[in-house]
Amino acid sequence: MDYQKELSAYFQEHCLFQEPMSRHTTYRTGGPAETYVYPKTTEDWSFVLKLAQTENIPLRIIGFGSNILVGSKGLPGITCSTKRMNLTAVKGNRLTSEAGAALDKVCEIAVRAGLAGMEKLSGIPGSVGGAVYMNAGAFGQETFDCLEYVEAIDLDGKPAVLLKQDLPHSYRHVQGIEDYIVLSAGFSLEKKDFASLMEARNSVLHKRIEKQPLDFPSAGSVFKRPAGDYASRLIDEAGLRGLSIGGAKVSEKHAGFIVNFNHATPEDIKNLMEEVKRQVRQKSGIELELEQILWGEFGA
Repeated sequence: MDYQKELSAYFQEHCLFQEPMSRHTTYRTGGPAETYVYPKTTEDWSFVLKLAQTENIPLRIIGFGSNILVGSKGLPGITCSTKRMNLTAVKGNRLTSEAGAALDKVCEIAVRAGLAGMEKLSGIPGSVGGAVYMNAGAFGQETFDCLEYVEAIDLDGKPAVLLKQDLPHSYRHVQGIEDYIVLSAGFSLEKKDFASLMEARNSVLHKRIEKQPLDFPSAGSVFKRPAGDYASRLIDEAGLRGLSIGGAKVSEKHAGFIVNFNHATPEDIKNLMEEVKRQVRQKSGIELELEQILWGEFGA
């Protein structure tokens, strides 16, 4: 494939072929990406975008893979990782961070600088770009609460600065963001006492350890919260805690999570998601909506 030769020549050691996605997703399963590259600069992104458009090649962007399930047949085309874009800077009460920075690390930097507004996002295992893309949140705090702007590049390779008000957002959803690649984000935070912020961060991290099944690979909450309820409560009420298909299981510790407890295939996890949806619908009449993203082709 000629496009692979071009990518290999351009990215050199930052270009991989038939790269297992089990190495790049928190579910620790998934087939291979045909081509896996690590762009760092706007020029890198422009090069990839132009190539993908000219040759009509599928293109995907991944951060920490903490909200993604990849099918066992893998991913055709180009998969771009933001992991080489990880700089964060603080100036006064403003914090800017590149898309590939770990969200938890950024929360820690904010707290250490005595800046409030992100401390409850501590422990979320994704990247800043991923958090912006889906308005990630926890414990009553969302990414967009203190977001000021996003530096991005559109799919034609044109740079853009999107202000918060340019991006209609709601619970786990940002309208129009799919037309852009997030390069970095700027946050406007409030000065606050370091000790109280550290206490809030530690409390959140402790609650995560206490309530979430962190001993097995998972990708966090599988389903969105239905209006006025919790997916985990509905799953529990349907008697599905501990339900397993193959190596995938509804966590006994938190029914909102599916864990890879024994070499689960992507199909095990997907089938379990569907079975949970089916039984909850049957029991409560509520249609659970997937929060996680399914990529690629799944086998039978």
